[in-house]
Amino acid sequence: MKVLIVGSGGREHAIAWKTAQSSKVDKIYCAPGNAGIEEYAECVNIGAMEFEKLAAFAKEKEIDLTVIGMDDPLVGGIVDVFEAEGLRVFGPRKNAAVLEGSKAFSKDLMKKYGIPTAAYENFDNAEEALAYLETAKFPIVLKADGLALGKGVLICNTLDEARDGVRTIMTDKKFGTAGNRMVIEEFMTGREVSVLSYVDGKTIKTMTSAQDHKRAGDGDTGLNTGGMGTFSPSPFYTEEVDEFCRKYIYQATVDAMAAEGREFKGIIFFGLMLTEDGPRVLEYNARFGDPEAQVVLPRMKNDIIEVFEACIDGTLDQVDLQFEDNAAVCVVLASEGYPVKYEKGFAIKGLENFKDREGYYVFHAGTKKAEEGIVTNGGRVLGVTAKGKDLKDARANAYEAIRLVEFDNKYYRSDIGKAIDEAE
Repeated sequence: MKVLIVGSGGREHAIAWKTAQSSKVDKIYCAPGNAGIEEYAECVNIGAMEFEKLAAFAKEKEIDLTVIGMDDPLVGGIVDVFEAEGLRVFGPRKNAAVLEGSKAFSKDLMKKYGIPTAAYENFDNAEEALAYLETAKFPIVLKADGLALGKGVLICNTLDEARDGVRTIMTDKKFGTAGNRMVIEEFMTGREVSVLSYVDGKTIKTMTSAQDHKRAGDGDTGLNTGGMGTFSPSPFYTEEVDEFCRKYIYQATVDAMAAEGREFKGIIFFGLMLTEDGPRVLEYNARFGDPEAQVVLPRMKNDIIEVFEACIDGTLDQVDLQFEDNAAVCVVLASEGYPVKYEKGFAIKGLENFKDREGYYVFHAGTKKAEEGIVTNGGRVLGVTAKGKDLKDARANAYEAIRLVEFDNKYYRSDIGKAIDEAE
């Protein structure tokens, strides 16, 4: 088979690495890809939002399967474009990717079908939102409706903060058109857990759980980022939690989408908050998380292409999805100053140290090839992942592994997986 992967980050590197292990695949392309993905795939200089060019390329190269890694093209309708050309593609269509593309849509869906989530209201204009805040209970959460690179969520402790937040999102349009609509919802407390799942329109099979670290600094301080590291499985995702979610959240979401005439095929990422009153859905994503993919895929035993095809063909019920009985931790190596301002173009040394190390992986996020070799080319540069027999072992291995690679303004959080100690 020939496979095309669309995207350029650490998630797509993890997908390419896993795809390369499939006995069904003999050629991988990635558009646009990055310096790390080149090890497994031929990178093609076509942007993820250039749907027509991508479809034409897939036809020209007789691609058997295209895998969409990123959220923007999915929400923009790339799957519909490919299907219209008779091309086989993994990911939800535009009318299903709205599950991630609009927070207002997903909140309304949950309300309509009784899926547990935080109480909320949707707003289309700033005046109404400001009026609502006058009687609201604090803290409160403001969310830009559209895609905002994981950064369009503000937690406000006071009325003044919330007023500023409305201005930031709706008036100043800090997150662009994502802020044309806004969701205001109750603030929930508890542990956050991520659960990824494969969906074929009717059947859902969950992968192993994970927990992300969004804030830039140690102790969950600083600005929100795309994710500074993650671990899998989450010790807080117990059998009781899993049972509740299977009963009231996972299948209910797939059935709700089908009932709305929005059949969902692809990945649903459930962002959950484990509250005192039970699990609640914080958000949905319509693709693999980044960096969650970097800890979940190395633990998956199945041939990923077989699972993708089962999702497309509606035969997921015949797949026995299996994960290793171990743990994985990913520490993101970022550029000093991320997510605000940072320099790039620094040479990365030591990548070859990961070549023959079993259970150690380095996934490229913001890198590119230059004359002096591979250099930094983004805020999040590398995701260093290590496996271990349990979470503590995996965490020790991951922090040992980040010493194997160096670049000038290397920055990372030193407390990824701190919650592991709190679970005892």
